[in-house]
Amino acid sequence: MFDGQSAPQSSPLGLKLAVLALAVAVIGLPINNATDYALLAVATIVIFSGALRPQPRAWLGALAIVAVAIAGHILLAPPRIDEGHNVFLPGDPNGALERGLPADVYRHLAQEFDKAYPPAKRCAASQSGCWLDTGFPDRTFAFSADSIFHKSDLSRSVTELDFSDPVWLRLGFINDMRYNWYPVSDVQRAKRDRRFWRGLHRWQLTMPWFEMIRLPAAYAGGELCWRGDVMWEGAGERFSVWRGDGCRAIEPADAGRRVVGIAIKPDSLAMRLEPPLPVRVKQIAQSLLALAAIAGLILIVVRFRPRQLILPGILAALAVLVIAIDDASFLGGVRPFDGGDDGLFYDGVGRNILQKLLAGDVWGFFEGGEKVFYYGGPGLRYLRALEHIVFGDSYLGYLTLILLLPLLALSLLKRFLPAQWAIAVTIMFIAVPLGALFGTTFADYVKWAGRGFADPSAYIFFVAGLVVLVEVPAPSAGGKFTPAFVGALLLALGVTMTPIGAPAAAVFLGGAGLYALYLRQWRRVAGLCLGFLPVFLMALHNWVYGRVFVLFSTNAGASDLLVMPPSAYLALLREVLTLDFTGPNVKNGIFQVVNWLSGPAESAWTIPLNAAGVAILVYVVVRGRRFDPWLRLIGAAALAQHIVALFYNASIARYHFLTWFLTMLVVMVFLHETGLPWLRRRYPVLSERLLLHPVSRRLANGLARLQRVSV
Repeated sequence: MFDGQSAPQSSPLGLKLAVLALAVAVIGLPINNATDYALLAVATIVIFSGALRPQPRAWLGALAIVAVAIAGHILLAPPRIDEGHNVFLPGDPNGALERGLPADVYRHLAQEFDKAYPPAKRCAASQSGCWLDTGFPDRTFAFSADSIFHKSDLSRSVTELDFSDPVWLRLGFINDMRYNWYPVSDVQRAKRDRRFWRGLHRWQLTMPWFEMIRLPAAYAGGELCWRGDVMWEGAGERFSVWRGDGCRAIEPADAGRRVVGIAIKPDSLAMRLEPPLPVRVKQIAQSLLALAAIAGLILIVVRFRPRQLILPGILAALAVLVIAIDDASFLGGVRPFDGGDDGLFYDGVGRNILQKLLAGDVWGFFEGGEKVFYYGGPGLRYLRALEHIVFGDSYLGYLTLILLLPLLALSLLKRFLPAQWAIAVTIMFIAVPLGALFGTTFADYVKWAGRGFADPSAYIFFVAGLVVLVEVPAPSAGGKFTPAFVGALLLALGVTMTPIGAPAAAVFLGGAGLYALYLRQWRRVAGLCLGFLPVFLMALHNWVYGRVFVLFSTNAGASDLLVMPPSAYLALLREVLTLDFTGPNVKNGIFQVVNWLSGPAESAWTIPLNAAGVAILVYVVVRGRRFDPWLRLIGAAALAQHIVALFYNASIARYHFLTWFLTMLVVMVFLHETGLPWLRRRYPVLSERLLLHPVSRRLANGLARLQRVSV
């Protein structure tokens, strides 16, 4: 693990990413289940907490381990089960389901559908949001991203089947854009259980669907158990219905035959395929091989102290706990996004353009579903497509970004605060809801990321860019190209996710670039410019595909977003000058300011606290020469976003999470360097009592201990 007494030195990021790629090769793509993802997450923490061995023999040994692991996966591969699934909607004029499904199966599904959704009570096809209006399946078995690396003539091929909740079966088709149903529809998408202890089963899928499997010959001697109704194929491709709960042994004659699970009614189907002993042995052997290979890879290449893993492990555990309470399906399931929500749009478009890419239609992939971007930042739809390549039908890619946020926050805080302060603020950010009153809280990002919105991803990329760019103190920032390029690129990615952060990016990069020019750091200037250059690909896309010049997206000027344009403030000024204090623009301006200062809590009670935070921010930027120049530049970026909040809809808190996070950072540094020393001088007795209070001492000792063991 670690040789000698000195702490391991940091290693280049590129080499650590190379080791991570080797770990991915050991596990194999797609990484679409909680077990494989947890193994990869632990490996990632170890790799990035330690340092890499530079000796060539260590890397040769690592490559040998990976080669053995891949060969072992091939030799020990258990037989794969062809699995097909899709939504069931009768009446499709194209007849994709009726043509592709066995006649007995389609007839039974249609009968069950008519019982659950009587024709007389169906919504009208002319109603927007009705299932008869939005679209029908275009193929018998829905596309599954799990099939990219393991082809099947159904939806996908898997090595095991065991589900009681379709959310954990990971049915990607439920978030296809064509199933964008609204409340007017008699067929609904899902129901949400808001009780906090229902995190594991918060979602009830209400879409009618079916599940078909083809039994491999190697499963003879195993057993299929189910709850609900299944249809089992017999001789002559005839299917018999088995109702209720039951189990049936798989016989040699069942090889290649199909079994169909009926899920027209919600929560009516569960299936478990028990393999015979030889298949089970292969499954266990594959898992043990991956575990052993990851352990060997880390031990031979990475130098680390176990105690270095304590702090990132605690932060990750707290983050997972918050996610599980909010919606545990984010940890490996596929939840149905709400009709009309951003999440359904981004994932639906992402799945569509991924299929175009797989079909060789690169032009269609880059088109991104729109000739001119309208629906917010376009970045998340492409990120979703790439996510499904690596993580299959899951949202584990977005989960990775969310789990990175606490570590990025800690890194940024440690740049400006002592380690104990940084650790305390980070833990409060994750686990204590104080951020709901001032700044932001981790639960806010979890909530909107779980719903598939782009805002959290934008802010995480932005914070990551800051971490890279402010790593070195400003006076000795150096002229390196790579950190400048990577940091600027991360900021550009943030803007492509949500362009509302563009003013902050422009202010920060502008200030950093001017300072680099002043120091004649030409390589750094080039890195900043080239790194941020991809942000203009949005405008290039709109020109190439739509023949119009739109810098980001056309909804930037929509009235529900730009609620107070400059013209409204001019009208407000006219009303004030004419003493018309009851005019509509005065009222709108007051509401805008109230919404702005209400912050993420969206409560008028937090206005004084947030107003004080903005005042501190202005002081640090304008008068705070004793503060770190990077901090003042971050403060200027935050002020730019506060100005945005005076024009754009301030009542939607998620638009402004980054604004208040950066404000919180500046305020915490101000409190440490200026505020608390002033209080000690002004109220020495009270300050001494607070510092000596048993609770304060225990907290300080705990943080000091955590800091020591984490070094």
